[in-house]
Amino acid sequence: MKKTILLLLMIGPILAISQQILPEVERARVVDEILEERFNTLLPKLMDDAGIDMWILISREYNEDPVLKTMLPSTWLNARRRTILLFYRNKDSGTMDKLAVARYNVGKSISSAWDKEKEPNQWKRLMQLIDARNPKNIGLNFSKDFNIADGLDKTDYDEFMANLPKKYHSKVTSAEQLAVRWIETRTEREMVLYNQLVDVTHDIIAEAFSEKVITPGVTTTSEVEWWMRQKITDLGLDTWFHPTVDVQRTSEELSGHLYSFSGRPEDMVILPGDLLHCDVGINYLRLNTDCQELAYVLKPGEKNAPKFLIDAMKEGNKVQDILTTNMIQGRTGNEILTKSLEDGRAAGLRPAIYTHPLGTYGHSAGTTIGMWDAQGGVMKDDGENYPLNPNTVYAIELNTTVTIPEWKRDIRIMLEEAGFYGEDGFRYVNGRQTELLLVPRIKKHLGN
Repeated sequence: MKKTILLLLMIGPILAISQQILPEVERARVVDEILEERFNTLLPKLMDDAGIDMWILISREYNEDPVLKTMLPSTWLNARRRTILLFYRNKDSGTMDKLAVARYNVGKSISSAWDKEKEPNQWKRLMQLIDARNPKNIGLNFSKDFNIADGLDKTDYDEFMANLPKKYHSKVTSAEQLAVRWIETRTEREMVLYNQLVDVTHDIIAEAFSEKVITPGVTTTSEVEWWMRQKITDLGLDTWFHPTVDVQRTSEELSGHLYSFSGRPEDMVILPGDLLHCDVGINYLRLNTDCQELAYVLKPGEKNAPKFLIDAMKEGNKVQDILTTNMIQGRTGNEILTKSLEDGRAAGLRPAIYTHPLGTYGHSAGTTIGMWDAQGGVMKDDGENYPLNPNTVYAIELNTTVTIPEWKRDIRIMLEEAGFYGEDGFRYVNGRQTELLLVPRIKKHLGN
């Protein structure tokens, strides 16, 4: 406790965030406790739901399966040599084996099941463990449609199949559904932490879009981007992508899309009257955020943004409401996308929706609801066939095009907030932006 208080005294006044950032030792404790809960409580249910009684993950050091990497304890930054994990679920007896065909235990939950002195060959030991359990099927991480569920490399697959007795070959199956559910599903405790992560992200944006960072006529968009990057580093956090800041103003035509990076001016001086937009995400406690917000730079004498920008912001919130209303369990990403776009256009809006799963990874595995360059739907299983499941988190990412007669042009209201879909439906993880941030005034945004 004393160390935590000291850390707060050191960084609190300088960094001005509302949440405590844990020191490394406390982060490790939290990560390992959550991991143990996921193994003991969540994983058996996911294996039962997926109909897989044996799940085998194989990785070599520095070439980790993305799923296996999420299973390593806090002190393991990488796999060691060749790490093989075996999970066996006996639903009839209610038991769950969590074994490592490795020289060491893998954290508290996964026990080493290989004595190299007794059996020098790692593959033979794995086959002994399989044979002793005689599974109905063997799930491996290969997948055509989900990159995160496709972590088994060809060398390890070939070695595994060469050593696997022929009688088990027909039992080998893709663990795609199980892998995706493991990656996308959040526990109750993780969601408590997620609220804190998003709050920190909001605080970083609020400070970046303020007079503390921006001097109109002097500060550039690139300087604000690097300020956010440095801020995240100073907090002891990581960012999973480089932050971006861009400008819309009356004197420019809207050309291209936000994500056409090559067409976005990289170093614009911020001026009074500008509509600012940012995109930033942090990584902390093995979870990720992804947030886009807007700010207006006040002109001399102004006390608020022009009404036409305030109204445009409301249109962006309407698109959010339409999308989240259509997020219903069992619907596929493409079904949600199509219905939301239709409803938005019927309401007189011009929406584009590109919402993605968020969690253990920034662009995570799960239900994909459009891509910015695929508004007709995603022709992969993650959008075409994969349903919306409960206890999952999404970056509610979208925009709507609004005509601004005063500027004689169209603008885009681009928004992104973390949202949780649970048993009781949808909610934002830590609120959403409903009012423009003001420069040089800071205005807290905690609308629902």
